[in-house]
Amino acid sequence: MFAYIVRRMFQSVIVLLVVGLVAFSMFRFVGDPIDNMLGQERTQADIDRLRTELGLDQPFVVQYAKFLQGAVQGNFGVSYRQGRPVSTILVERAPATLELAFVSGFLAITMGIALGVFTAIRRQGIAANVIMTVSLIGVSLPTFLIGILLIYVFSVELDLLPSFGRGETVMIGSWSTGFLTASGLKALILPAITLGLYQMTLIMRLVRSEMLEVLRADYVRFARARGLSDRVINFRHALKNTLVPVITITGLQLGSIIAFAIITETVFQWPGVGLLFINAIQFVDIPVMAAYLMLISVMFVTINLIVDLLYYAIDPRLRVDARAT
Repeated sequence: MFAYIVRRMFQSVIVLLVVGLVAFSMFRFVGDPIDNMLGQERTQADIDRLRTELGLDQPFVVQYAKFLQGAVQGNFGVSYRQGRPVSTILVERAPATLELAFVSGFLAITMGIALGVFTAIRRQGIAANVIMTVSLIGVSLPTFLIGILLIYVFSVELDLLPSFGRGETVMIGSWSTGFLTASGLKALILPAITLGLYQMTLIMRLVRSEMLEVLRADYVRFARARGLSDRVINFRHALKNTLVPVITITGLQLGSIIAFAIITETVFQWPGVGLLFINAIQFVDIPVMAAYLMLISVMFVTINLIVDLLYYAIDPRLRVDARAT
């Protein structure tokens, strides 16, 4: 087990270094931040002075090495647009994205598993067929279109929910939350549904297909022959074995929620790190872009590592294979 953890952590570090290198290389082609920071009256001396202050006159390898050195210490430099430390800006924006991702992930997992089990058990029923048909919307429509449709129905036509913003928030220490206010909770509903709908439908379909396969297994038939109730068979035997392969996909989907938050935050003008990244691209704010991509990479790699360890702990076949090798 220890050797497996060390090997996976070493692979994770390599992945982070490669992702950071690729991202940092791409930023050289998105534009020159000097053009946005200096006005029309700038001189060549002003350009050279600012380029030296920002370290843009140094070789690419030196810039990347300094970025990695600062990132390890939690220092991502100063934003070219706002003139403030990037770490401070991320701390201010992170609560909005994390709360949105938490609610979306919770809805996706709970509703996805519940609906997947229901449609597998009642696969011949009308309700199950309706749910499977409606679920095609979540799989087929792009995220931004789902958000626009929800805004049109619930904000424009019905005037029930806000169409943009985070609502009223309160501070708990350095953490700003909308969970404790009515307007904050109302503002969270539409973005959370938009962000979690695709993941929910994917998890639901995966749980349904896996559970249908498990219900056809020999040990389930044997359990029925022993006279066990459908409730015991479905939830104690079938569901437990269904969730083993679902863990991997669910973990990856939780990571993609953070990535897809860019689109949702843009549609709903949600003041999180995703919207911050979009604004950083417009102003060629390289430190903000680099910090965002590195944090997303760390999150993805961490989630994948946790999923692998959970899978290793749950599935005894992996431990047998590891000892055999």
